[in-house]
Amino acid sequence: MTQEMPQAITLDAAYATCRAIAKREAKNFYYAFVALPEPRRNAICAIYAFMRKADDLSDDESVPREQRLLDLEQWQAAWRSASQTGATQNPVFIAVRDATQRFNIPLNLLDELIAGTTSDLKANPTEGPKEDAPDTYATFADLYQYCYLVASVVGLVCIRIFGYTDPAAEKLAEETGVAFQLTNILRDVTEDAERGRVYLPLEDLAAHNVTLDAILHRNKATPPKPNERALLADIGQRAEAYYASADKLLPLIDSESRAALWVLVRIYRGLLKRIRRADYDVFSRRISVPTLQKLEILAVGMARMAIARLSP
Repeated sequence: MTQEMPQAITLDAAYATCRAIAKREAKNFYYAFVALPEPRRNAICAIYAFMRKADDLSDDESVPREQRLLDLEQWQAAWRSASQTGATQNPVFIAVRDATQRFNIPLNLLDELIAGTTSDLKANPTEGPKEDAPDTYATFADLYQYCYLVASVVGLVCIRIFGYTDPAAEKLAEETGVAFQLTNILRDVTEDAERGRVYLPLEDLAAHNVTLDAILHRNKATPPKPNERALLADIGQRAEAYYASADKLLPLIDSESRAALWVLVRIYRGLLKRIRRADYDVFSRRISVPTLQKLEILAVGMARMAIARLSP
């Protein structure tokens, strides 16, 4: 009795799988995805699903670091084979392969995306055994490189899907990604510390006389001290400076995609504003942009997209 071959996954089904992953997991990003025309939305969802899988492999703390690195290497090897040959039953790989070809996305950018997810696993701890010591970044230059890998590269992929012609868009997309990631770092200080990760540069902690222990082992009910607020405010000011690049990037993006970037920037910049209004108390609660406000931003973005489609 012959064994039946598995039925090939269609491209439409592959993209449907990626859209479902994005809708379930993407949170802030998904509101921007909705404001894109369908072909671009499909491609963005495919890239997001690709990133999500890499992140999940990297962040599974039930698995030792060395095993997670091995799992990521094997997954990356499977992707490289699929990208070259097209021989795969993985729906995310099928969709991403189509998206990279359709929108001329260099495959090395996807390699950098994966490098970003492994950077936490390969981070150099300050002392002690690798599994137990906190992951830290000595300088802001070190942190910038981390932000580039985990966020700027995403921006460089996205603008190829959004569409642009001016090469200046690439540096602006890089810096916009840094603004987003610095905002995430501020929001997630407590959660990251619980996982043994401190993204606030050690040189900044020293400049504000804040100890690493004060970040790693603090009572959430204790409000930040003045020097801790000043430390976080410095990171917030850096993020705000990089958001200026988002303002310059917006007019360089194809008109039918501009609304999606506008939505994303408004949500993330709104998050930074809420952190600032809380006087940088990111310890007692996790600050977020309410869903209703995101929907209001999306509604304006959809109106912008409709106007762009009607414009000659």
